[in-house]
Amino acid sequence: MNRIKEVLEEHGIKQTWLAERLGKSYNMVNSYVQNRSQPRLETLLQIANLLNVDVRELIVSSKK
Repeated sequence: MNRIKEVLEEHGIKQTWLAERLGKSYNMVNSYVQNRSQPRLETLLQIANLLNVDVRELIVSSKK
């Protein structure tokens, strides 16, 4: 699971902007945002860099 949707909302950034910067289709980014698929680690790092956040902010921890 990821928190891409929440982080985008916190920063007021649209999925279309992220898709353009990543060079990916809107549908692919939307599948990440809706947690239907998970981005590769390289893509997750790229998203974190674009949003200027620590990559750990984009991940839901499985530890309790």
